[in-house]
Amino acid sequence: MQLTFFTDYSLRVLMHLSKHNKGLCTVKEISEILCLSRNHLVKVVHNLVCLGYVESAKGRNGGIRLALSPEKINLSKLIFELEPNFNLTECYDKKRNTCQMLSICGLKNILNEALISFLKTLEGYSLADTIQPSSSNFKKIRTIINNSNS
Repeated sequence: MQLTFFTDYSLRVLMHLSKHNKGLCTVKEISEILCLSRNHLVKVVHNLVCLGYVESAKGRNGGIRLALSPEKINLSKLIFELEPNFNLTECYDKKRNTCQMLSICGLKNILNEALISFLKTLEGYSLADTIQPSSSNFKKIRTIINNSNS
């Protein structure tokens, strides 16, 4: 599974804002710090404002800040709202599906189970957790990857 760039950039913006706890940041500043396109970030921020995760203050000294505390922003809910769909393979999209194995394929059920596990795992985390990296989690992930390559 891969998140869209839009979701990825949204998460980065929210993480940056959570580090600046209640202070105003500008899109230009965030764009420069995160090395992301300002034009794209304008769209990302607009969406986050519409969803109620970010507040904007207009004017000369304006900017953006989190509308909620980082602890109140659940990652599963956030990603579910940001992702346009969870079509992991072609067969999830009935209009575009050309797979001839659909009638005998069990892969979709397996992928659904994995997707549910992914979202359930995220339910246990908030935005606050994303700005406190855990080296033990990184080591666990590295071990899993190394074991699967063996």
